[in-house]
Amino acid sequence: MPVIQSAKKQMRQDIKRRARNHPLKSAVKTVMKNALKLMKEGKVEELKKNLPHIYSVIDTALKKHLLHKNTAARKKSRLALALAALEKGGVKAVAGIAAGESK
Repeated sequence: MPVIQSAKKQMRQDIKRRARNHPLKSAVKTVMKNALKLMKEGKVEELKKNLPHIYSVIDTALKKHLLHKNTAARKKSRLALALAALEKGGVKAVAGIAAGESK
């Protein structure tokens, strides 16, 4: 527990910020996990339908500075690549892309 007043205030601020940021960070993880699940099941149409929502959640996290701009771009790019691979070659082609492996 901090003794100095400014450290006590900083700790209070950290608690408030953590409470505000946690739901959105969790939402990003959840939509990415659900997208990966849809890819593994080969549900292209459902993934296409959910893609705008997934992009929206990522962009919201970016706007609130919870994700770095390159991280958000990478997540969106990998989703798009995986969707294209899924449409073209099926579930096996998606495995590496969705996991974040290099080409």
